[in-house]
Amino acid sequence: MMRLGFLFLVVALLGHTTLKAQEPGNAVTKVILSGFSERAYTHEAVTEEQLNLILECGIKAPSARNLQPWKFTVIQDETTMKEAIGNVVPGNVLIVVSGKVAENGSTPDFDCGLATESMFVAAHSLGLGARIYGSPVGPINNQRELFQIPDGYNAVVVLRIGNVDKTVDAVTAATPRKPSAEIVNFRK
Repeated sequence: MMRLGFLFLVVALLGHTTLKAQEPGNAVTKVILSGFSERAYTHEAVTEEQLNLILECGIKAPSARNLQPWKFTVIQDETTMKEAIGNVVPGNVLIVVSGKVAENGSTPDFDCGLATESMFVAAHSLGLGARIYGSPVGPINNQRELFQIPDGYNAVVVLRIGNVDKTVDAVTAATPRKPSAEIVNFRK
């Protein structure tokens, strides 16, 4: 009887935790709704612990058929970073997300985007700033050796991570978003 009571308690606690995680206003939705693409970074370095946690979140991202077709190239050398993004500052980190080139020549951009978004949200949850770039991808792919892009992969997107100037916030720095009425179409 005691075993049954203990089992009931465990199930009840798990159920409560699961329901709580789905409540509006939980930590994940708060991070997503408060995030923005920072442009003002400090010279304070991203710690190795923060970086490893962010990378782990990218690795855990979903992918089609769980192929995980990405490689992450972490760039911390300021000279190399400036080849991709001119206004980086010491302490920033760039993560070049590359996708495996398929036999038909396509790259799994969508899966790489999921991994990038997971790292973007993780960075914000740690109090860091993050910004996603697409434009440096061409030059990076043209300088594969400099950026150490693995053979069989193409750079898809670049994620910049750093400590942010605390005087800038999402309200004053973020560009306005379109209202949901302009974006969402309900078919009932």
